[in-house]
Amino acid sequence: METRRYAPRSAAAVQSRLQTADPAGFYGEKHKFDPFFRGPVLRRSCTDVICCWIFVIVIISYMALGIVAFRLGDPRKVLHPTDSYGQFCGQKGTSNAKKPILFYFNMMKCTSPATLINLQCPTIQMCVSQCPDRFATYSEMQLQYKLSRSYWEYYRQFCKPGFNNPDKPVPQVLRDQDCPSMVVPSKPFLQRCLPDLSSLNGTVTVAHNTTFTAEFQHVAKSMVGLLDTKELGMKIAEDYTKSWTWILIGLLFSLTVTLFFILLLRFTAALMLWIPMIAIMLLLAYGVLYCSVMLSQLRHRPGADVSIVEVGLQTDLEVYLQLRQTWIILLVILGVTEAAIFFILIFLRKRVKVAIALLTEASKAIGHIMSTLFFPVITFFSVAVCFSYWAITAMYLASSSEPVYKVVAPDMSCPYANSTCKPEIFNRTSITTSELCEGAQCLFAFYGGETSYHRFLFTLQLSNLLVFLWLIHFCFALEQCTLAGTFASYYWAKRKPQDIPPYPLYSSFSRALRYHTGSLAFGALILSVIQLIRIVLEYLRRKIYGMNNSLSRFIMACLQCCFWCSDKCACHMTRHVYIMLAIYGKNFCSSAREAFHLLMRNVIRVAVLDRVTDFLLFLSKVLIAGGVGVAAFFSLNNKIYIIQEEVPSFNFYWVPLLTVVIGAYGIAHAFFSVYSVCVDTLFLCFCDDLERNDGRSEKAFMSKGLLKILGKSSVKH
Repeated sequence: METRRYAPRSAAAVQSRLQTADPAGFYGEKHKFDPFFRGPVLRRSCTDVICCWIFVIVIISYMALGIVAFRLGDPRKVLHPTDSYGQFCGQKGTSNAKKPILFYFNMMKCTSPATLINLQCPTIQMCVSQCPDRFATYSEMQLQYKLSRSYWEYYRQFCKPGFNNPDKPVPQVLRDQDCPSMVVPSKPFLQRCLPDLSSLNGTVTVAHNTTFTAEFQHVAKSMVGLLDTKELGMKIAEDYTKSWTWILIGLLFSLTVTLFFILLLRFTAALMLWIPMIAIMLLLAYGVLYCSVMLSQLRHRPGADVSIVEVGLQTDLEVYLQLRQTWIILLVILGVTEAAIFFILIFLRKRVKVAIALLTEASKAIGHIMSTLFFPVITFFSVAVCFSYWAITAMYLASSSEPVYKVVAPDMSCPYANSTCKPEIFNRTSITTSELCEGAQCLFAFYGGETSYHRFLFTLQLSNLLVFLWLIHFCFALEQCTLAGTFASYYWAKRKPQDIPPYPLYSSFSRALRYHTGSLAFGALILSVIQLIRIVLEYLRRKIYGMNNSLSRFIMACLQCCFWCSDKCACHMTRHVYIMLAIYGKNFCSSAREAFHLLMRNVIRVAVLDRVTDFLLFLSKVLIAGGVGVAAFFSLNNKIYIIQEEVPSFNFYWVPLLTVVIGAYGIAHAFFSVYSVCVDTLFLCFCDDLERNDGRSEKAFMSKGLLKILGKSSVKH
C-alpha cells in the first residue's frame, strides 16, 4: 500500500485565513524569521526603572508605617472592652484585673448590637467579674436589704466603684447614675454582658421565664440574631476542635489525589482530560434522575410545598431536603449545567481537541520541569506574610487612637452635653456649676483623636490596603513571569529535553527579579488600583443601600459593572503581558502592545480556545474536589465500617465536609494554575512560531502533535 503524508490543509489556505484575521496589518507587523532566535532573550536590560524605585520607596514607607502603628497602637483596645473611665476590663495591674467583662447600666439606650461592640452605647459601662444571673431592681434591693445585707452585696458589684450607700433614695441614685435601675440575667458574649434572650411561643424572654415590655423587646429582638450567631459560631468552633485531625487527613488525601492525577496527565493526558468530562456528565445525569425521584416522592407528602423563604435560615440541612422547592431548584441547576456541557462538547469539539493537545504538550513540559509544580508554594508563603503584615498593621492602626471623653448630662437641655471634656479637670470647670448641667459627668465615649495623625487614620488604612493589594499582585506577577519564562525555554528548545537550558526555573526567576521588578510592579499597581476602587464602590453601595434614591443606586451599579469588567480584562491581559515580558524582556507597555497585537492577529484561535482550556481544567478540579468530598462524606457519616468507632460526633457534619471540599479545590487549583500559565505560554509561543517559521517543520519549534491538530501542513521530513 502506498504511504501518504499528513497534509490536512494547504499553507496558502491557512495563510489566507490569518490575513483575514488581521486586515492590512492593522495589529502590527508579524514577527519575521530569525535563525538565531532560541526563546527567552538572555541579553536584556532593566525595564520600568522609575516604577521599580517607586515600588522600593513604597515598601520602605510601608515598613515605616508599620513601625509607627506598632509604637502608637495598643491591641488591647481591640481585644478588651473599655469602661466609662477609659480603663480596660481584665487588664493586669489595675483594679479591673479580675473584672474581664463589661456591664451596661441601661441596655435600652443601646439601639443595636453594633453599638455595643463599638463601645459607643450612651450609658454607664462598668467592668465586672461576672454577669447578673438573676432579675433584680434597685427598689427591690432596698426592701430586701433591711432583711439581709447579702442582697446589697450582690447588687453592689454592678454599681460604681466606691459607692456604698444602699439607703440613698432611688431618684438620687438614678440621677447620679450610681447604680443601674435593674439587672437582668445575662451571659458574656465578646466579653460583654448581654441579656440571656430566648424565644418562647414567639415572645422574647429572658432566662426563659421573664417577659419584658415592648420597649425592651424592641432592643432585645435586635440582639436575638447576634446571640443565635454566637451559638452557631460556638458549635462550629466545637466541630473544628473535634475534626481538625480529620480535616488534615482529608487535605493530605486531596494533595495525594491531585499529584496522582497530574502524574497520569503526564502519560495519558487525553484520556485523563476526557474522563472528568464524561464522569461529570454521568454524575449530573444521575443527579437529575435522583431529583426527579425525590420530587415524585414528595408530591403528596404534607408540608412539602412550603417555600424555602418561609422556612428561613436553618442550620439543619435535612429541613431543606424535605421541601419540593429545594429539589426543583437542584433539578433546574443540574439540568441546565448538563445541557450547557453537552452543547459545549458538541459544538466546540474541535476546540476541545485543540485544548487537549495544548494540555498534553503542557503535561510534557511540566513533566520535564517538575519543580514548576511546587513554585506556587513560594507564592503562598509570600502572600501569607503580606496578609499577616497587613492584618497586624491594620489592627495597630485601628487601636492607635486616644480615648475621647464626652459630657453626659441627665438633662438634655445642658448646652455642654456631648461636648469633649477632660476627666482630670472636669470638676474644676464651669460645667459642674451650671444649673442646666446638674449631675453632668465626663465619661469615656470612644477612641479617636484630634491630631493630624488621628485625622488621617482612615487615609492610612486605605494606604495600608492599597499597598497590601500591590504586594499580593506583585507576588502573583512574579510567579506568572517566572513560570512563563520557564515554559518558554521548554518550547523554544529544538530538541526536547536535550536543548532545555539547565535550571530553567531558577534562571527565569532570576531574570524576572533582576530585570523586570519595575514592570511587574507596574502591572500589579494597575490591578491594585482597580480593585481598591471596587472595594470603595462596594463600601459606598452599602452606605446608600437604605436610601430611597433609585438614580444613585443605578449609577453605583453601572460603576461597579464597569470596574468589574475592567478588573477582569486587566487580569486577563496582564497574564499575556508577563509572558511576552519573560520572552523578549521589553518594558510593560511594549510587552502589552506586543501581546495585544499577537493575540489580535490570532483572534480566531484565541476567541474560544482560552475559555475551553480553562473549562477543562475547571472540570478536572471539580472532579478532584468532588471525589474527595464523596470520600469525606462517607467517612464523616460513619458509612465506612473500618473507621466507624474513630469518627467523633459533630453538631454539623457539613462543617468539616465543606472545609475538606474547599481545601481540596484550593489544592487542585494551586497545581492546575501552573498548567494554566503553561498553556497560555505555549499558545503564545505557538502563535509566534507560526509567524516566524510559517509552521515548517525544519524551522518550527512546535511539536508534531500541535502541527497536526492546529491544521498546519508539514513538509517532507
